[in-house]
Amino acid sequence: MALWQGTSVRKPTGGRLRPAHKKRAFEIGREVTLPPMGPEEHRIIRTQGGNTKVRILSSNVINVTDPATGKTQKIEFQTVAANPANPHYVRRNIITRGAVVVTKLGKARITSRPGQDGCLNGILVK
Repeated sequence: MALWQGTSVRKPTGGRLRPAHKKRAFEIGREVTLPPMGPEEHRIIRTQGGNTKVRILSSNVINVTDPATGKTQKIEFQTVAANPANPHYVRRNIITRGAVVVTKLGKARITSRPGQDGCLNGILVK
C-alpha cells in the first residue's frame, strides 16, 4: 500500500484547500521497516536525487559507547529489554531508535535510526 506524504486538502481550521497540482510520484513514501533481532542483513534504497539510504533488515551487532571512558566496542546483543516506541516490540525483538538492548557490557540504548543509517549505535545505560 502506498503511503502518500503530500500536503493535506484541509486547512488547520478545517476549511478546504484547493491543491495547485495532483498527487505526484515523489510524494509517495515507503512502508515502515521494523527490523527484528537476527543475522545482519541490509538493503540499499535509492532516494530522491539519486542519494542512497542503507536500511537494516535485521541485526544482532551494535556499536556500544561507554560514556565514562569514551571507548566504543562492536559487540553482539542478546535481546531487546525495552522499547518506548511500542511495548509490543519487546516481545518481537524489534529494533528502533530509543530501544534498550541487553549486551555483555550491560544495557545499551540505541541512538541511531536503523531504517535510515544502516548501522546500530548505542550508549551504555547505568
